[in-house]
Amino acid sequence: MTTMVASSPFVVECLPLDGDGRVFSFYTKREGGCSTGAYASMNCTHYCGDSIDNVMANRARLISALPHRPSRLLLPRQVHGDKVLDLRSDDLGLSDEGMANLLDGIDAIVTSVRDVCIAVSTADCVPLLAYSPDGVVAAIHAGWRGTVAGIARSAVRMMADVYGCALGGVKVYMPPSISLRAFEVGDEVYDAFARAGFEMPAIAVRDPATCKWHIDLPEANARLLIAEGLKRENIFASGICTYGNYGTYFSARRLGIASGRMLSGIMLL
Repeated sequence: MTTMVASSPFVVECLPLDGDGRVFSFYTKREGGCSTGAYASMNCTHYCGDSIDNVMANRARLISALPHRPSRLLLPRQVHGDKVLDLRSDDLGLSDEGMANLLDGIDAIVTSVRDVCIAVSTADCVPLLAYSPDGVVAAIHAGWRGTVAGIARSAVRMMADVYGCALGGVKVYMPPSISLRAFEVGDEVYDAFARAGFEMPAIAVRDPATCKWHIDLPEANARLLIAEGLKRENIFASGICTYGNYGTYFSARRLGIASGRMLSGIMLL
C-alpha cells in the first residue's frame, strides 16, 4: 500500500490517495534528523519537549526531501479533542502568533488551499489523511479520546457540509499507529467506546491471559467513516504497528510521552 519516496530514507508516500496526481501525502519515520535521546532523530513536533532548534532543522530537512515543496507546513497543537479547523486562504495572512493561536487546540484540519501541507503528529495514535477529488483534503489526529469523540466523523462531515464533497468518492489513508495487539486498555476505556455506540465485538478483544481489553483504533475510525458514507474499499491502512516497530516509528507507549512524534501530511497540488 505504501512506497518509499526515492529521494529520502525517512519519508514514505501514501500512494493510494494519488490516483489523479492532484494530491501528495506522506508520513515520516524516526531516522534522518538531528534530534537525540527519545526524540531521535526526525522529530518535527514543537510541543513535545524537544529543542526548538532541532525541530526547525528537522522540518527544513523534511521539506527539502519532499518531491513537492509546500509553501507552508502547518501543524496543529493537538489536545486529543474533537475540534476541526476549516483552513482558508485568508488565514495564511495571519502573523506567526495569529497562526499559532488558530492552530492551538486543533486535532484536525480541512482545507481546499493548494500548495499548503497540513499535517498531524502521532506516536501511537491514528493519523488519517483524507482526499476528495472535489479538491479538498484533511489531516486528522485520532487518539482513543478523539476516536470516541468522533473526530474523524466531524472532519469528513465538514468536507461534505462546508465544501460539498461527495463522501462516496473520498479516500482515506491511515499511516502507522498502534495495533489491536499492542493497544491494551482498562475497562474504563472499553466502556467509553461502548457508550459512544461502537460495535464492540468488531473492534475489541479480551486477552484471556491478562483479562485486559485490546482495542483496534484503525478499525474503530474506519467504521466511523463508513457510517458517514465512505466506502470500505477507499479506506487504506499501512498495517504497521508503531509500538511493535518503535525503532522505526515513534511510540509514546514504548518511549514515554517526552519523546518524538512522526508527521503525517497531505497537500493539494
